[in-house]
Amino acid sequence: MSLRVVLAGARGHGRSHLRNIHRLEQAGLVRLVGICELEPLTAEELTGFGSPEQSADFAGLLERTGAQIAVICTPIHTHTALALTAAAHGVHTLLEKPTTASYAEYERLLSGLDEFGTACQVGFQSLGSHAVDAIRELIAEGAIGPLRGIGAAGAWVRDDAYYKRVPWAGRRTLNGQDVVDGVLTNPLAHAVATALRIDGSDLAEDLAGVELEQFRANDIEADDTSCLRLETARGTRITVAVTLCAERAGEPYVMIHGASGRITFWYKEDRVLVQRANRGPVQIVHPRTDLLENLVAHRREGARLLVPPARTGAFMRIVEAVRTGPQPEPLPADAWYSAQGERAPRRVVKGIDALVAASAESLSTFSELGAGWAVPPAAVHAP
Repeated sequence: MSLRVVLAGARGHGRSHLRNIHRLEQAGLVRLVGICELEPLTAEELTGFGSPEQSADFAGLLERTGAQIAVICTPIHTHTALALTAAAHGVHTLLEKPTTASYAEYERLLSGLDEFGTACQVGFQSLGSHAVDAIRELIAEGAIGPLRGIGAAGAWVRDDAYYKRVPWAGRRTLNGQDVVDGVLTNPLAHAVATALRIDGSDLAEDLAGVELEQFRANDIEADDTSCLRLETARGTRITVAVTLCAERAGEPYVMIHGASGRITFWYKEDRVLVQRANRGPVQIVHPRTDLLENLVAHRREGARLLVPPARTGAFMRIVEAVRTGPQPEPLPADAWYSAQGERAPRRVVKGIDALVAASAESLSTFSELGAGWAVPPAAVHAP
């Protein structure tokens, strides 16, 4: 029997969840019974779905539909309240990343989930890639020699319209509530979470130190061009360099450096390139397990959840470091230029594509690479 699903947040990124729910409906695994939106979806937007109930009252919608699973794709600062509302109704959740907007909210979420006994899956889709375990096996087998470190890089393009699409975009806070919608914590958060999972350092206690270099070319509160360096409890050095002000949009990746080779993982494509000394390169595209499908399997058969909230603990300590750390530095006017995007003008940081790639290659921060506008990293306490 298919499981009854309510989707909270069906526009914007929520459309991808709507498409995925439709796919799983066709497979007989789920049935969309409700949509929680401030403005109801049109008949055209719901083509192929019949007539699910629509309401802005999430709790009432869960009760009336008898929902068994809720997919929550709403603003970051609403995650905790909505996930706990679902849990109080005995409803399991797929919760979009980032898990919550602060570490205190994260702890409140964990406590509530434990109290109500419901499952939660956090929407880091890259962690459903079978490539992650394959890479970990290669490292454990010594395929690239002793691990030297992990670098991650992401160069994306976002225009002015991106920051005007919703009130919370690019904000650190909104009406007194934490939001933390920066490049490290939201758009390219997968780069951070994937690097941590590959190292086996995704629990809260696995993080030993955080250094941040945060900048913004856009007229926003949060960061759009940033670099961080992590030290894990096992002694691995991880750097992540990301931007939304790229010269050209590229596929983000994680690069694992060994003493005798390296592995590059383009996590949106599930593509892995293994390069080893005295051997030709090997490239493999791995399958992926969909996170909602995994949650359904957990609910029906007791399958192991791929991304339970506890396994985002280290990532949430990074979110907290960003939240409580220094404000992002505005880049000087000569560090960026304006270009025309698809819908609106966008800001481009000069030379940032090469700088992001160099960080992943050398495990260095922007300031160490000699970026004229960069300041040395700030060591930030992460609880």
